[in-house]
Amino acid sequence: MFPRDEYDWRIAKAHAAMDAAAVDLLLIDSGELLAWLTGYTVSETMYRAAFLPRHGAPWFVLRELDEAPCREKTWISDIIGFADTTNPHEAIASSIHARGFASARIGADFASYSFSADTAAKLRAHLPQAQFVALPGISDSLRWVKSAREIAVLTQAAGIADRAMLAIAQNTRAGSSTRTAAATAAATFLLEGADSGETGPIVKASGDHQFLHGSFKSELLDAGDILHVELIPRVGSYGARLMRPIVIGSASARLQDIASRIIALQDRQIEAMKPGVPACEVDAIVRQGLMSSGLRQRYDNVTAYTLGLYTRTPRTSDFSRVFLPDANWPLEEGMAFHVYTTAARLGFSETVVVTPEGGRRLTMTPRRLLGLAK
Repeated sequence: MFPRDEYDWRIAKAHAAMDAAAVDLLLIDSGELLAWLTGYTVSETMYRAAFLPRHGAPWFVLRELDEAPCREKTWISDIIGFADTTNPHEAIASSIHARGFASARIGADFASYSFSADTAAKLRAHLPQAQFVALPGISDSLRWVKSAREIAVLTQAAGIADRAMLAIAQNTRAGSSTRTAAATAAATFLLEGADSGETGPIVKASGDHQFLHGSFKSELLDAGDILHVELIPRVGSYGARLMRPIVIGSASARLQDIASRIIALQDRQIEAMKPGVPACEVDAIVRQGLMSSGLRQRYDNVTAYTLGLYTRTPRTSDFSRVFLPDANWPLEEGMAFHVYTTAARLGFSETVVVTPEGGRRLTMTPRRLLGLAK
């Protein structure tokens, strides 16, 4: 998907982190960092990893059945495939021995889903002279700031979310079902070029925020219902996200007023997303605004989280950077977030990139209640 100079930029970022930790070799086993740094990732049916030396050529060790697709997608030429009858940790340790790193300082993300206690113990047993250095969270932190090319792909995904949301709004009415809305989203994703038809939650809204992770079920929609739609299309594994409430029938003046107030607060939050601004200050605009207005009695969930590259990991959202009252870290230009908020059955969200002028929306669906009867 990306030219070699994009990966050179990423390698330089990884080398800088390695220099800061004084490590000779970086072990890469997080599915997302594998994709970001090598161009290829695969599920952990059997343990696999890539290696980036501070000096010298990188290499990739993985199941032999995955070797061919890996060669198609990665810029790395040194690829070792092991048979299913081989112990993967032994194969990886052997590759480290063969390249002269058996006594090296090896950096690894101890917080990676793949770098389990069992994997760490096995690698240490096979490499008793090596020193494994903890680089917790490096699999995420290297990827926080997006390149222009990454933002372009996120923009493609955001456009698919917009078109799917419009299609759902145009086709949803009393008597429709949540299943029909989900089918419309999935079909639009696939026809527009998304990686899959996975939609995100599409459910009847209830409460302040309890519906956000509602279980999908086929329900008929009646006048007065609000269909909560969250769309999560991915292009090349880069995921955009978008939420809107779709009103079945007409909306009361009170509901429209609440929507306007929520949107106004979130607009202010997005405008404040400039480099150097502490995330907690941006968070407070919506969190404190909704509570002080009485629209939320409590606000215990985040108001934004990191967006970017998603692959096969146990998490469906990246919370390595989130907006909370204790988030004292500064925003950086090029960071991307799913900015979202909810109150009174209404959920609004955008895919937003941090710029010097403030947050720039990549999703462009009108910021209002959708589906109102004409």
